[in-house]
Amino acid sequence: MHTMASSDYSRGQSCRRSNDLSSIPLKNGFLSTWSIGFIVVVVSLISPTSSFSRSPNLQHRQCSHSLNHRPILSINSACQSTRASRCLAASSTSDDTLATASSGIGDTERLEKLAQLVNDALDEHGSEVMKTFNARVAVISPDDYADDDDFQQNYLRLGLVASDNFKNDQTVASLPFYDTDGSGLALAPHLVAKVVYDNVLPEGYDGWTGDIGLLAMLLLNEMARLNVDGGTGIDLPKRKEAAQSLMAAWVVSLPTPEEMSLLHPLNWDENVQEQLQSSSTKKIYRLLDDIDDDSSWLNEKVWALDRNKFPETIKIQIGDDAVEERPCFSPDGFRHAVSLVRSRSFFVDGSLRLLPYLDYANHDDFDSYELRDGGIGMLWGSAKGALLKSGKKLGTGDEVRISYGPKGPADYLLDHGFVPPMCRVSSNGAAVSAELSFEVDDADRFRDDKLDVLEYETYELAPMEPLQTFDVTGGPGSTGEPDPAMIQFLRLTKLGGKDAFLLESIFRKEIWGFVSEPVSEDNERGASTAVIDACERALADMMEEGEEGSDGTASEKERLCTMVRESEREALDRTLVYAKQEAEALDLKEYYQERRLKSLGLDSDWSQEDDILGEGGGRVPGGADYDW
Repeated sequence: MHTMASSDYSRGQSCRRSNDLSSIPLKNGFLSTWSIGFIVVVVSLISPTSSFSRSPNLQHRQCSHSLNHRPILSINSACQSTRASRCLAASSTSDDTLATASSGIGDTERLEKLAQLVNDALDEHGSEVMKTFNARVAVISPDDYADDDDFQQNYLRLGLVASDNFKNDQTVASLPFYDTDGSGLALAPHLVAKVVYDNVLPEGYDGWTGDIGLLAMLLLNEMARLNVDGGTGIDLPKRKEAAQSLMAAWVVSLPTPEEMSLLHPLNWDENVQEQLQSSSTKKIYRLLDDIDDDSSWLNEKVWALDRNKFPETIKIQIGDDAVEERPCFSPDGFRHAVSLVRSRSFFVDGSLRLLPYLDYANHDDFDSYELRDGGIGMLWGSAKGALLKSGKKLGTGDEVRISYGPKGPADYLLDHGFVPPMCRVSSNGAAVSAELSFEVDDADRFRDDKLDVLEYETYELAPMEPLQTFDVTGGPGSTGEPDPAMIQFLRLTKLGGKDAFLLESIFRKEIWGFVSEPVSEDNERGASTAVIDACERALADMMEEGEEGSDGTASEKERLCTMVRESEREALDRTLVYAKQEAEALDLKEYYQERRLKSLGLDSDWSQEDDILGEGGGRVPGGADYDW
């Protein structure tokens, strides 16, 4: 996958690669963000709650609750007049009237209706499909004592509340995978080629959006299967009525494109996307180009060939009194699906997955666990699935939260649409980070040897690509020291001159271990210089503070960009200082030559007494363990 320097990367001006629609889009690599989470929407409910485990008998309870949480991103609950332009009107019409899906995330009535639809489906079919789901989907409101300085605290979204009491690390909910045929609710990338799009996509299809794009295709198909006009989509995977009813309720509850235009950077207007491009080392334009390339190929080679099966738009029934139109098998529909997948998918049991109902859980930096894989009790034994565990003691009606995983500020924003406190400099967050990319130079005379080392001699189960991206960190307690794997990679890429003998085949099995420590002063200088140059370029490419608001004020989206930019600047500054200090101390390091002589017992000065065998404890001919 060819990439350009960020300084040369401008959407609409230079293209990263040719968009050849005559061939199958293939990726050379894809960096997924794992353990992704869910979207936001919502206000306060609490209707009768129910819980179930393996028993089909539902226990109904009334929730008296006190919610304690940190709200994520959305729109102000009051929809005050100063934000009226961003508040979208409710859309509720008669059965034969089409709504435009302009329902806003501040529309409490609509969100309560969606939560009720989901809970009704859980009451009727949950115990049969989910096996364990001791929670309710609820409309969550921000805490009254929310910090007014943090605008993210003023937003609403759907979440999960406990329908029972739990100790720390108890299973609140579980979801079986059914990986073989996809007959459950969980969606995994392998179902695209093996089940749903078999004989539709060419063999070997692998788009630029990777597993996220494959999950987006599965999600679009689930949407199309709910089209009120009928006969659209592919009627796969085959599910029992209970599972399909739960899937339908979940799909209906997903945020609309209009909601996602407020919630997710992939759907922001171009002006704000341009600011985000200049605020982070993780470039949103690369993601947008990947989406555009895949959707263009799919649109021309698959969707446009059968519009009866793959319609550009669909109509979805919302309860009993509304129908909403949404984009489906089109570039706009694909981007919408990708943004949903990025915000709701999790990396569990070695695969990125959509896990309906578990994905309603909101994120918390503390007192929370990531979703994990484990065995789920079934009638015939145990099946693999995902488990949602309580991160602290919970009472009935308390919000159930999870962790979306250890990620940097840009990853959280590009995946979920918010920047948690742990990723913010202003909150003294411990996950303040940026990323730097390095690659083996195309003009390197030893390129083939280095690629051979990366492919076969680095990590047994994970060969390395010639282009690698690494995180650099800042924040409290950080010294700015880079990831040792990054320096190891750079030492290999900078091998040359007198050090090139290490690339000879006789050292092929040991060279990756050799470059885990300094090789030579020239090589170490090259690695340090590469880090310094990369940090300085990244800092130069970032917009200056205060540029986001020409009138001295910044919108909430611009403030999110500022959070990312401040965190990444902190990480890059600390790394730059550390790299410069290392470059000034090259003469203090021990290099390969000294280490090799020491291992051979040849590191001391020669004296005449050394020629006397066995005396003086000095060098004895033949006494060293020579390892050539």
